[in-house]
Amino acid sequence: MAFTLPDLPYAHDALAPLGMSKETLEYHHDIHHKAYVDNGNKLLIASEYEAMSLEDIITGTYQAGAVAQGGLFNNASQHWNHTLFWEVMGPGEAKKMPGELELALAESFGSVARFKEDFAAAGAGQFGSGWAWLVKDKDGSLKVTKTENGVNPLCFGQTALLGCDVWEHSYYIDFRNKRPAYLTNFLEKLVNWEAVAAKL
Repeated sequence: MAFTLPDLPYAHDALAPLGMSKETLEYHHDIHHKAYVDNGNKLLIASEYEAMSLEDIITGTYQAGAVAQGGLFNNASQHWNHTLFWEVMGPGEAKKMPGELELALAESFGSVARFKEDFAAAGAGQFGSGWAWLVKDKDGSLKVTKTENGVNPLCFGQTALLGCDVWEHSYYIDFRNKRPAYLTNFLEKLVNWEAVAAKL
């Protein structure tokens, strides 16, 4: 089915006090995400995937082991990735992590602090463009992963709980080339942990 650019769940300037500027969101949501939607819709027309859900398009067009993915996959997957990215952030004071999520992270990683270290390391260590993820694996365990370009956890049968975009357009206006600082700021100030817990 046709892709639709979702509205941000907050104003473009709502995250500015927390380290993500209005300019970043104007470029990232209004230009980059919109381009994935527009280009994906062009590729979707008259294809065998035209009537499928976004998730089925992603899993149906993913080429395991391929060095490069096809155009429809790239645009569909990046549309899905960004929609989740906007959902797991929020303005206002840092939100307390719900107890269920805190316990699950502590059980899986030893502590919430260790989870954050592992997540930030995954994002910082992703060569080139890609994403860092907290996922629930098929066996129910929680894991930190990273993916290249637009690949996401759906491709591996995993449930994405938290995703952070480490393409340069996500952080260069506010953090220049300091990707680790961007990741730390994301985890400490931008994540809406209640939204993450809801996906658990």
